[in-house]
Amino acid sequence: MEGGEDLNFRYEEYPFELFSVSHVAAMTLSLGCIFVLYGMRNRISERGRNVLKWLLVMMLLSSEALFHIWYLINDVWDPAINLPFQLCSISLYLCTFMLLTNSYKIFEITFFVSMSGALIAIVTPELFFGFPHFRYFQFFLAHLAIVLSSLYMVWMEGFTLRFKSLLRAFGALNVMAVIVYMVNELLGANYMFLSHKPYNASPIDFLGPYPWYILSLEGVALIIFGLLYFPFYLFHKRKEGEAKI
Repeated sequence: MEGGEDLNFRYEEYPFELFSVSHVAAMTLSLGCIFVLYGMRNRISERGRNVLKWLLVMMLLSSEALFHIWYLINDVWDPAINLPFQLCSISLYLCTFMLLTNSYKIFEITFFVSMSGALIAIVTPELFFGFPHFRYFQFFLAHLAIVLSSLYMVWMEGFTLRFKSLLRAFGALNVMAVIVYMVNELLGANYMFLSHKPYNASPIDFLGPYPWYILSLEGVALIIFGLLYFPFYLFHKRKEGEAKI
């Protein structure tokens, strides 16, 4: 791009289309990075793990910083849009804190909240700027970093989850929702889509009208949390079986 045009705010020049070539490419690259991380889990040295951890921290923080800088450059920064109260913004900060502290209690909540929100965002993004706009790259970088950070704690640090972790995460998610709802009321915002549905097509469109889709989202969150927990359930059952032999 010339003249910084990739930093502009003209939606019509960079339309994003769901499941377009550029979207599928982003999803494919994300999946590839997940497989690479999994393949590295038993081959990377302790020093390599530390380098990877700090790389993820830098990906998280730089993507967030660039997001705010872009809004400021275009003089459209707005507390009703840019405060970190979207689920993936909350996840980004949780992931950063989790990586820096190596806290298991933070991991319990972060894994479920972050993986569910970020994976859905990658597949059905609320994104108004397509390839090759700056926002296209920033969006997928941020969400991929969230997913990789959560999986890093499992595959590199050896963290695991129990059913009580799922319950704690679900409780924490609802506490977040109550706080965010109050912020929305105060600012006239739509963080976590608690005031209305996303403008882009999304799975929320199938969950009923406002406000009933919020109750439906509770059920969807439990189902997704259950699916995320299932591999850990199988892991623990296998370990228990091996211990009895």
